Amino acid sequence: MSQSEQEQLWTAWRAGQSMSAIGRQLNQRPSRIFVYLKRHGGIQPARRCRRTNALSLSEREEISRGLASGLSLRMIASGLGRSPSTVSREVKRNGGQGSYRATAADRTAWAKALRPKICSLGKNPELSRIVSDKLEQCWSPAQIAGWLRRSFPEDGRMQVSHETIYKSLYLQTRGALRQELSDFLRRRRKFRHARTYTTKSSTRGQIVEGISIAERPAEIEDRAVPGHWEGDLISGPGNSHIATLVERHTRFVMLVKVDGKDTLSVVSALSRHMQHLPALLRQSLTWDRGGEIAAHKAFTMATDMPVYICDPHSPWQRGSNENTNGLLRQYFPKTMNLSPLTQEEMDRVAAELNQRPRKTLGFQSPAERLSELLH
Repeated sequence: MSQSEQEQLWTAWRAGQSMSAIGRQLNQRPSRIFVYLKRHGGIQPARRCRRTNALSLSEREEISRGLASGLSLRMIASGLGRSPSTVSREVKRNGGQGSYRATAADRTAWAKALRPKICSLGKNPELSRIVSDKLEQCWSPAQIAGWLRRSFPEDGRMQVSHETIYKSLYLQTRGALRQELSDFLRRRRKFRHARTYTTKSSTRGQIVEGISIAERPAEIEDRAVPGHWEGDLISGPGNSHIATLVERHTRFVMLVKVDGKDTLSVVSALSRHMQHLPALLRQSLTWDRGGEIAAHKAFTMATDMPVYICDPHSPWQRGSNENTNGLLRQYFPKTMNLSPLTQEEMDRVAAELNQRPRKTLGFQSPAERLSELLH
């Protein structure tokens, strides 16, 4: 592909277009687009440019024409406003006066100008080992970068940006991190993708006498007061489900085993789980618009917690829970039957998530923030 076609490809890729759509625009097979993107890890290479004091193609043409006319190197250098030694070295390293060709010399100079640098992870084996260990614990690159800044505030050698971690995973030519570690990322992609959003259709109806999220008090909206939770179900094959709960102030996660998706099973399990919490942490619950919460009045009577129902097609209204459900898919893939899981196994997963640092908490973990709150 030409330089302009490559620029067009990267522009379309950043806009979230598919490889098939990009291939149609460029008259290329989608497989060729895939190979090109995978070679670059889905990350556009930095634009190369010449140094301002380097010889240009036009100057090399003048050198070539001067040699053909029988001019001396000193006369050619004077005409270009260059040092004679600069012109002499240029001619000597490109075949001498009898073989010098401007286009070939320019192409050779462009290729030799590459100066690949070793990234910070490649230069620091200890840092690379720590990053690898955290990735194997399913930490995200952003969480690792934030935790390193907190753990080594005075040591710049032990800090790395999340973008460097991503590039080291997707660009194997860097030789810093093993490619298998990308399997521990939340989204197991072959290379970087643009952020895209999809809207899922829903046939969910009204919740009888449900309290709309529009009536939720402002103190819940700004997360200033603890004890307000967001919840939903994640599902697996065989009609298996787990109830997920996230506290809005601390992002603390709880997982609840449910026997089915019917409202009686879900509300009963949630009520039993919530009753073990101190009163400080039992303020309200915001839930997705699903039939499993139809018996919300029974939940409120058992826990003294009002239930606020989200608007249709509005997952951002319980964003903390949506994000957590995405993280949980690393432990509970969509193809996994959730029925055999015990509450103890779910508690272990929740404990692991609660120990992971969160960017929104200043890279404290939810467990640390909740401990500070309770003490």
